[in-house]
Amino acid sequence: MRPSRRAVLRGGLLAVAGAGMGALGAGEIPRWCGWDRPPLGGGYAAAADTPAAARHADVTVRYYAETAEPVVALTFDDGPGPRWTPMVLDTLEAAGVPATFFMVGRNLREHAGLVRGRLDSHEVGNHSWSHDDLATLDLAGVTAELTRTHEVIHEVTGRAPTLMRPPYGHLGGSTLLAADSLGYDIVLWSQQMRERAFADDPDAQVRAIVDGVRPGDIVLAHDVGADRRLVALRRLGAMIEGLRARGFRFATVSELVATAAGSPTTPLATRRRAH
Repeated sequence: MRPSRRAVLRGGLLAVAGAGMGALGAGEIPRWCGWDRPPLGGGYAAAADTPAAARHADVTVRYYAETAEPVVALTFDDGPGPRWTPMVLDTLEAAGVPATFFMVGRNLREHAGLVRGRLDSHEVGNHSWSHDDLATLDLAGVTAELTRTHEVIHEVTGRAPTLMRPPYGHLGGSTLLAADSLGYDIVLWSQQMRERAFADDPDAQVRAIVDGVRPGDIVLAHDVGADRRLVALRRLGAMIEGLRARGFRFATVSELVATAAGSPTTPLATRRRAH
C-alpha cells in the first residue's frame, strides 16, 4: 500500500527535525529548550536546598486577600519608564487612588526623577534588578537581584520595601529562600489586564476588569512594555470609575492585607464560583 501524502510529509519533517537536533548536539538541546540552568544549585530546585538561609517557618505567597469587604489593590509592574509611568501616576492622582508599583531596580535607578516625590500615597515593591527569570537563578543570584533593588528603592523613596513579585510570576526554590531570608512577602495576582485579548476592543478590557473584580483581588497591570499595554492604561480612569460604581474602594497591597485581617472573609469556594 502506498503511503499517504500526509505520512510522507510527516516523515520528512521528523527527519529534518532529527537532523537539526543532531546539528545542535546533545549539549545544546537543553539551552535551546530553556533548560540550560538545571535545578542543582538553585533554579527549579526544592526550597530546602539551603535550609540555613530560612529565617521563618513559612513564606507568604499571596494571590489575593480573603475578605468580604469591597476593596481591591491595583498593581503595576516593570517600571518606572518615561512613556507611561507619569500617565499612570497622573490618572491615579486625579482619582485619589493608591496603588502598588513593583519596580525593576535598574529602571528605577535610571528614571528616579520620574517618581521622586510622587509615591507618597503609593507602595513600592521589589521586582528584581534586571527582570531576569529568578526561578532559573541560584540563591546567590536571586539575593543579589533583590538586594540591589531593595537598596535603590530605599534610596529613592526613603522607605524599605517589604513585598516582592518575581518577574513572570515564576517561583523557584531559591526565590522562596531569598525572599524569606530578606524578610519579603511574595505577591502574585488574582486578576490581570489582558491587553492582547482586547487589542481591538478597549471597552471590553474595561468591562472585564470592572465586572470581574471580587473583594480582595490583586490586579496586575504594567506601566512599561509593549504598546498593547495602552489598551488598559488609557482606560485606567474608566476602570476606576466602574469599580467605584460597584462600591469598591482601592488600597495598596499592604493596606488590602491589613483590611482583610480585620474583616469577614469570602469563602474560597465562593471565589472560585465567582471567577
